[in-house]
Amino acid sequence: MTRAKRKSEHIQHALKIGQSRLAGFDDITFIHQSLPDCSIEQVQLRTKIGELTLSSPIFINAMTGGGGEATLQINRKLAIVAREANVPIAVGSQMSALKDPSEERTFKIVREENRNGLIFANLGSEASVEQAKAAVDMLEANALQIHLNTIQELTMPEGDRNFVGALRRIESIVNDLEVPVIVKEVGFGMGRETVEKLQSVGVSAVDVGGFGGTNFAKIENERRSKLLTFFNDWGIPTAISIIEAAEASREVSVIGSGGIQNSLDIIKAISLGASATGLAGQILKILVNDGYEALIEEIEEMKKELQIMMTALGAKTLLELQHVPLLISGQTHHWLTERGIDSKRYSQRT
Repeated sequence: MTRAKRKSEHIQHALKIGQSRLAGFDDITFIHQSLPDCSIEQVQLRTKIGELTLSSPIFINAMTGGGGEATLQINRKLAIVAREANVPIAVGSQMSALKDPSEERTFKIVREENRNGLIFANLGSEASVEQAKAAVDMLEANALQIHLNTIQELTMPEGDRNFVGALRRIESIVNDLEVPVIVKEVGFGMGRETVEKLQSVGVSAVDVGGFGGTNFAKIENERRSKLLTFFNDWGIPTAISIIEAAEASREVSVIGSGGIQNSLDIIKAISLGASATGLAGQILKILVNDGYEALIEEIEEMKKELQIMMTALGAKTLLELQHVPLLISGQTHHWLTERGIDSKRYSQRT
């Protein structure tokens, strides 16, 4: 099967399977503040991922490209949304375009439609330094995402089976690239051990890509004759993964993604330690079902809702939001306890 055909199948299966409510955010409850001492005009949504400044904590995470005209049109519309809503956008893996130059336009369209926006290039951990530079140049990108997708590859019938040397390759890219490097998971989450390793080689930010969003094990199992069903529930839920990543390092920016569906999920992700949040599955669903204009309206509405909730919590900035008290219950509490992370201190914050 060609890469282009596989890309098309991924989009179709992602829409078919949809998203669950298993990212862990329902285990997070804010402590109500009756005297927030804050007005909505005081609330600022600006944030930073490493050296990059964002106007809000929302960005369009990696989805597609390299699948011919269908993926070109999706990326074109997403780029327009990113431009009009003033949010960053990441493309899907560009390896297909590096191996087949005829697919370059499915990615370049993002920069053509969004000349002044923040755009993230994307490659897998198998990429070389030369390929990383080519991917960044293709988009005049502001950063490079390197995705880790071991479980997806192992479930994919034609996927990779050798993951030796990935950390060393990432280190080489970090050292030789002139733009920041963000390492992201694709729906299986990151534990603190992974984040500590990535910090040791100079990665600017990690995108936890937690369990609970688009499930690439299920997507690849849709393409198999003999199913690897044990991978369908494999991974670290997003809320837990954000906490683990934030506990592992205060120097690496944490991006929350994986099953984030609304403004309440976003504000919970930030309060747990994320600097920004990436949305993909929910973005794709709105784009396909309702069109790009409706998607722009939805993103703008989410920004307004973030300001409303931050006012209620008395948090004027996202940094202040990370100090508001909250309760952690259920599976998330159990997981953190077993991992030696004191969840009680989140309820004692001031």
